[in-house]
Amino acid sequence: MKFERRDIILIAGLILVMLGLSPFSGIVYAAIIVIGLFFGIKIFVAKKNQSIQQDVGEGICMECGSKIIDKKCPNCDES
Repeated sequence: MKFERRDIILIAGLILVMLGLSPFSGIVYAAIIVIGLFFGIKIFVAKKNQSIQQDVGEGICMECGSKIIDKKCPNCDES
């Protein structure tokens, strides 16, 4: 899990969630919840990106949209 630019927006949003939770629970509990949310979101995004990479593989054919295998489209490059 590397740090990316969009993580700044995630952190800012989670800080606002922490400030919203702090009147109802202690600041420590709100911080624990926010830290759990941060790592949960990061793990979810990493698994989703890994799933997309496995589905796409080498790329997608621009003509038919199928997965490219061995630098050839199985549908378009039959010859």
